[in-house]
Amino acid sequence: MIDSYKFGVIVINGRAYTSDVIIFPEKVLDSWWRKEGHRLYVEDLKEVFKAESKPEVLVVGTGYSGFMKISEKVLDELRSRRIKMIAQPTKQACQTFNELFKSGRKVIAAFHLTC
Repeated sequence: MIDSYKFGVIVINGRAYTSDVIIFPEKVLDSWWRKEGHRLYVEDLKEVFKAESKPEVLVVGTGYSGFMKISEKVLDELRSRRIKMIAQPTKQACQTFNELFKSGRKVIAAFHLTC
């Protein structure tokens, strides 16, 4: 559960993170690095695709100002795996993640914390 978010800092279950994260049902992957800082590629989501429990929804936080772009190949890959993606600026994506999580949906989130 996400407690709070502000530029560069997200608090999840009482713990503060200052680098990009992927939130799985059972853990948080801290220091999530991507091939390119402001773009999302298929290989950046390898941990999501290897997850034990396949998500119904992937929530992507595209940064404080929403600058991160998502490659068309990511969308194609998610469609082929029947995973719905919701991409929003990170503050809004945090709210969406919490709502989906509370409703019992199988959800994973990938959040860019700055820009």
